[in-house]
Amino acid sequence: MELLVLVLNQPERLEEILEGFLHEGISGATVLESTGMGRELCDTAPFFGGIRQLIQGCRPHNVTVFTVVRSEEERKKAIKVIDEVIGDVSKPNAGIYFTVPVTSVNGLMEPLL
Repeated sequence: MELLVLVLNQPERLEEILEGFLHEGISGATVLESTGMGRELCDTAPFFGGIRQLIQGCRPHNVTVFTVVRSEEERKKAIKVIDEVIGDVSKPNAGIYFTVPVTSVNGLMEPLL
């Protein structure tokens, strides 16, 4: 099991990602509104006001998606959905995703352990 975390800099693409997850059998995710460091610096530190020019489309917020994937296959499916929807995440303002191991889970409808 792994926790997949996606910080999506294009919140307008969220529904498409969640629908893609459902299509691939990934039925649970938590979505939080979030703000990146660059945006905070744009808004709060006048010295860093020039950073706005370095950040394309300084967005008011991002969304962060958390989902527990049960297997390597499910992780690959989730990443495929993300890549198909937002494209190359190495491009500016696409987002970031990563996974971390999960050693135990409690509270899901279907036990994972």
